[in-house]
Amino acid sequence: MGKQVTEMLKGTLEGVVLAILSDRPAYGYEITAWLRDQGFTDIAEGTIYALLVRVERRGLVDVEKVPSEKGPPRKVYSLNAQGREYLEEFWKTWTFLAERLEQLRKGGR
Repeated sequence: MGKQVTEMLKGTLEGVVLAILSDRPAYGYEITAWLRDQGFTDIAEGTIYALLVRVERRGLVDVEKVPSEKGPPRKVYSLNAQGREYLEEFWKTWTFLAERLEQLRKGGR
């Protein structure tokens, strides 16, 4: 199941990360650690950082640099209004797909 989960997650990871940020601001390592705690052990930290750069460029998150005890300041990401709209649309799309897939699984056409 590992490779299949990884492939399916690629298409939804952006929405998953935005959903995490809808609860509270976080920095990249925190997001990666939370996902790993939830069983997504194959997610590379670099994948999350690249995704965060993309959503920042698209204006879906706000970024605050917070001093770190070790090294340079951390970038803490929080979901902004545009990101919340995007996340709402993500959940609508997810619900649509999940309902259709469940219908298909049960043999409905």
